[in-house]
Amino acid sequence: MRKALAIDVGGTKIYNTIVNEKGEIISEIEKRHTPKTFAEIKQIFKDIIACHEDEVDVIAFATCGAVNNSNNGILGSTGNIASEYPTMDFSALSTKKKVFVENDANAAAWAEHVIGASKGMPYSIMITLGTGVGGGIILGNKLYKGKNGAAGEMHFKMRTDKHRQCTCGSWDCFEAYASGTGLKLTAEEISKNPDITTYDVIDGWKNNDVLMTKIFNQWQNDILEGLIGLANLFDPDVIVLSGSMAEFVDEKYLTDAVNKEIVTTPTKVVKGIAGNYSGMIGAALLALGVDSVGGSNG
Repeated sequence: MRKALAIDVGGTKIYNTIVNEKGEIISEIEKRHTPKTFAEIKQIFKDIIACHEDEVDVIAFATCGAVNNSNNGILGSTGNIASEYPTMDFSALSTKKKVFVENDANAAAWAEHVIGASKGMPYSIMITLGTGVGGGIILGNKLYKGKNGAAGEMHFKMRTDKHRQCTCGSWDCFEAYASGTGLKLTAEEISKNPDITTYDVIDGWKNNDVLMTKIFNQWQNDILEGLIGLANLFDPDVIVLSGSMAEFVDEKYLTDAVNKEIVTTPTKVVKGIAGNYSGMIGAALLALGVDSVGGSNG
């Protein structure tokens, strides 16, 4: 059975493992802190590959940042990693094996599509709810990347009065409301307490605290507004929510509320099941050419 060395690159952590063409993790998951400098990041990649490339058929990166349609490079600055990172020559990292690169959210969406919550559904959207918000779009059993590879960025407008600045530099993006950071900002606005944390909100909501429940409901309804727009745009079979913040949302409530508002055909909102390492799994499956029914086209 063919295998991929999967490497997940984030602004704070770098993970790697080996994944087979069934989407199974078959080796230890190694973790490193993401270095501050480009040279150190590149050296970590070389060290990981040198250690494991003889064990696998291909090397698959799931990375922060938009990835080009040739799956060999980053399109632009990611903001949370060394500024030179987009100049990385991924293909040159190995002289023995092909190197494949995909955006981490796109890779996670593919994992859900092949082995997870959207398996068997040709049209799906996956949204990762964490410190920020990522997204991946599957149309007709194919990953939709747009003309250059940058599609799926969840930075559409939620309002027009420049109320909340987003990490991308623009104002009032979906990410600025639906993310964990968005929950923190919503909590500050409603509670008038700048020291309130997302942990305070979640703990209070779990214990039926009135104020914390109000904050949580506002955050969930901000997510809902974005889902309505996405459902109207793409008419998906399913919208998958993953990431650290997704565990708290009520998918039945969101499904019912979305379907009351949309003008397209009914959809459903579910939580991802591919797991915390879905980015590595999805990148490996894409690199190995595994399609949505678990077969290989590579």
